[in-house]
Amino acid sequence: MPKSMLPFLMFQGDGSAALDFYLSVFPDAQVEQLDRHTEEDGPPVGMIKMARVTIAGQTVMLTDSPIKHAFTFTPSTSLFVECESEEEVRRLSDTLKQDGAEMMPVGSYGFSRLFAWVADRFGVSWQINFT
Repeated sequence: MPKSMLPFLMFQGDGSAALDFYLSVFPDAQVEQLDRHTEEDGPPVGMIKMARVTIAGQTVMLTDSPIKHAFTFTPSTSLFVECESEEEVRRLSDTLKQDGAEMMPVGSYGFSRLFAWVADRFGVSWQINFT
């Protein structure tokens, strides 16, 4: 039986910037674990080896790969954020999409009162919802 299942985000050189960004966007975010590469590891010193951040009660793991891959994030996998107000949907959408992309602008699409789907500047996809 599995012990747990967590979202895992692999960045390619911008993991520290992404972590700092998420901590600024979500006031309740807490870093639970942050291990960085050292001189002995080989990758650039200071890159995130492994981190766990908790946002709205959900723990997300992330790493910063020193290896450049031919792939990155896809919008078909996203982090779904349930908001407590329409204002929160608008704030998160506006903040997260800066230098990123907007797949579905803030609006009422029939399945919720207000919804938005954006990708942040790191390529992580966010669905933001208020029911």
